[in-house]
Amino acid sequence: MEGRQVVISGGAGALGQVVVQAFVAAGAGVHVPVRGRAPTGGLAGVRYVPGVDLTDESAVAAFYAGLPDGLWASVHVAGGFAMAGLTDTTLAELRAQLDMNLTSAFLCCREAVRRLRLRPGGGRLVNVAARAALQPAGGKTAYTLAKTGVVALTQALADELAGEGILVNAVAPGTIDTAANRAAMPGGEAGRFVPPEEIASVILWLASPENRVGSGAVVPVYGRS
Repeated sequence: MEGRQVVISGGAGALGQVVVQAFVAAGAGVHVPVRGRAPTGGLAGVRYVPGVDLTDESAVAAFYAGLPDGLWASVHVAGGFAMAGLTDTTLAELRAQLDMNLTSAFLCCREAVRRLRLRPGGGRLVNVAARAALQPAGGKTAYTLAKTGVVALTQALADELAGEGILVNAVAPGTIDTAANRAAMPGGEAGRFVPPEEIASVILWLASPENRVGSGAVVPVYGRS
């Protein structure tokens, strides 16, 4: 990945920070859109762009238009989670989950493709789905619908872009070992949660030039979770 330009949405979050570190260690130049202010003490080689609402069409378009030439990959970690059953989920909560998870991925994919088409040689898109999209279960209806949409988006784009050398894949993590998840599930056998570093390594390979033909895959990254 030495010298390759990569976007990582959600790069200031718990999983996103680890993904950013993996790409920087591999030599990539990383661009991270953030909704609020740019974080202080960021990594060298990382360009944080503040004020980017990933559910705002014009904001996402402006962010990608402002990237330097030669974009190679766009990785979409940004999202959100809500635990609620069907009758406890309002329409506003459903729309919020769709916006955070699916709308953000759709807009980033669309604008990334526009930039990738400006250079020869194709590129890579990697989305972050969830185990809930591959193994739907009750209790998180809106989240499951949103992440299932991310899976469908990934597979549809893989087919649409197959002739352009733009490979599109996704990872589907289980419960990630983060401070927030440990606090939310103190009895949840944290030792079985998926280390974010393991998820980042799969994302890095899918986005790398070493992945020459794999497209349309949704890779389960469950560990023992």
